[in-house]
Amino acid sequence: MKKLAITMGDPGGVGPEIIVKALSSSLIRRCCTPIVIGDAYIMEAALKLLKLPVKLKIIKSPEESKPSREQIEVIDNPASPPFSKGRMGGFKKERDEDLKVNILIKNRPAAESGQACVKYIKKAVEFALDKQVDGIVTSPISKEALKMAGLKWPGHTEMLADLSNTKDYAMMLIGGPLRVILVTIHTPLKSVPGLITRQKILKTIRLAKKACDMLKIKNPKIAVAGLNPHAGEAGIFGDEEIKKIIPAVKSAIKEGIPVSGPYPPDTVFHKAYKGEVDIIVCMYHDQGLIPLKMVAFDKGVNVTIGLPFVRTSPDHGTAYDIAWKGKANPSSMIEAIKTATMLRI
Repeated sequence: MKKLAITMGDPGGVGPEIIVKALSSSLIRRCCTPIVIGDAYIMEAALKLLKLPVKLKIIKSPEESKPSREQIEVIDNPASPPFSKGRMGGFKKERDEDLKVNILIKNRPAAESGQACVKYIKKAVEFALDKQVDGIVTSPISKEALKMAGLKWPGHTEMLADLSNTKDYAMMLIGGPLRVILVTIHTPLKSVPGLITRQKILKTIRLAKKACDMLKIKNPKIAVAGLNPHAGEAGIFGDEEIKKIIPAVKSAIKEGIPVSGPYPPDTVFHKAYKGEVDIIVCMYHDQGLIPLKMVAFDKGVNVTIGLPFVRTSPDHGTAYDIAWKGKANPSSMIEAIKTATMLRI
């Protein structure tokens, strides 16, 4: 079975909770060997919150993993105070009441949270690049917390690309019958027309083909969405299709990539929903995410295409409003783990 590093995400968000719930599933235990990269103290707090009959076991490296249905294996990478103040360098089974979960910065972004998230991710990337794990599943982090910590990355995707020295990469989202891959990611909508170029679109089409290969889709059908209403209507509603998108599609066809478009954004997703299209190349974040979340809000999966290792993530955020209340739905995390086991580089 594949070994997967599962990063804990923001300590004050839903990450610890959805990990515990997902790894308590017999389905997940049958499909992979999950290893949590995070803070053992916080993971123990999540176990106690949910009152699940599972124990925590600390290991030092993926090589020490001995999976069991009765325990969750954690590589302890303690966060800085105030998450784990008072600790004496290791995980303790017994703690004073004042060291319980109330020391967490819960339900809001914090600089300490951002620093902790990056610490977990860096360790997971290290294991993936060393081939000690077969992939990474990342729990939600807060972009605001990263900014508060003075970190340069706007999100997971850019961070993972930087840490692995990856230049050509893209965000693919999977949900129900839809798969979308994005030309631009986290950027203001007003900036999108200036950011999309023929070369960026062509690169994303190539990555869409790579995504289909990773998913073992034979003879894939790749569609490209237009930027403007009616895909520009021959330049009446905008000329980005004529100047940038159509030339990129033609170049991809010359390379032998099975792609077509650009299609009007208001119809192309219906084609995918009916199974006529395997993946849609979208020009901006919400163009792809709105329809996908409409049909698969609780089960969406984020996949970074182009990295030298498999990386998936639940397609939702830290959900501070419900964190540490036992309410978080683990469905998207379960789907992210299942997807990671199916992908191949």
